[in-house]
Amino acid sequence: MALASHAFRSLRLEGITREFGPMKALSDVSLTVQRGEFIALLGPSGCGKSTALNCLAGLLPLTGGAIWLDERRIDELDPEDRGFGMVFQNYALFPHMTVRRNIGFGLVSQRRPRDEIARRVDEALALVRLQAHADKLPGQLSGGQQQRVAIARAIVVEPPLVLMDEPLSNLDAKLRLEMRAEIRRIHQTLGCSTIYVTHDQDEALSLADRIVVLRDGRVRQIGTPEELYARPAHADVAEFMGYRNIIETIAAPSNDNVTVTIAGAFLGGTPIEPVNGRAVAAIRPEDLVATLDGPIAAVVEATEYRGRDFYGFARAADGTELFFRTETRLKAGETVRLAAAPERVLVYAGGLA
Repeated sequence: MALASHAFRSLRLEGITREFGPMKALSDVSLTVQRGEFIALLGPSGCGKSTALNCLAGLLPLTGGAIWLDERRIDELDPEDRGFGMVFQNYALFPHMTVRRNIGFGLVSQRRPRDEIARRVDEALALVRLQAHADKLPGQLSGGQQQRVAIARAIVVEPPLVLMDEPLSNLDAKLRLEMRAEIRRIHQTLGCSTIYVTHDQDEALSLADRIVVLRDGRVRQIGTPEELYARPAHADVAEFMGYRNIIETIAAPSNDNVTVTIAGAFLGGTPIEPVNGRAVAAIRPEDLVATLDGPIAAVVEATEYRGRDFYGFARAADGTELFFRTETRLKAGETVRLAAAPERVLVYAGGLA
């Protein structure tokens, strides 16, 4: 019998709130997670994502709202009674215990029969591909291997939900890429639901079925990676999703699109909401391209090689900072002409917060 996850239909967060004195770390957060979904909580430091995870785990009590697992309210249960698996940023392994004993710790605490513990630990070791390291101590393992032990310990109890709090942030770039693939593979193999906290948009885009963007304890947008990448609902979401050119501008309706003014030049844009007057334009650096006759003139300050092409930083005469893409290396001090297709210039009403 292979490891699996306890069956459930949905997990519901209904207006959950967490206050620390006068400060609201979470404010009226609502979300429904279906069985088998991989949800990423994404946002900058202090946005409330780890607080949300700790409230789910039972490590922090709510000050408002409720959490339901199917028809059972669980926010008043102790952490051990919720039955969730938890993977921490710092692994939180017992240094004096072998890999095998670390993984089986939760099952021992549940007073499972010895033969069941052995079987399920063996299955977890196989799932995270650490059979050859079962009798080693955590200090004898690499960072990536220690994180696999932490994941195995979380899943061996066959939880309905696995909670991961920035589990890859202590790993180097190569290991992060490898562990992303491992986490997704394990998630799909078990069929469990996963809620994954990260501040890294690339991690969220590559792993999640849906992404929840948080800011100041509030939900700003929930959507698929494709939706958040292509159509951020707000300018602050666009900025967090990699639109480094976030420029205050004036927008005028033009047929189904708008015309915006950037650095004294006119560009076509796509309105994400009705706009007429003060607005914010968002453009990804890869979509602002150096061309021979682009409408925006700017002076190059630096370029860097990114494999197939170059990314540059330039400044227009009015001081507007612009990040762009070019097929050739440009020298500092050169004047460059920049352009972007209207569908790549997203326009939002109002100004920057």
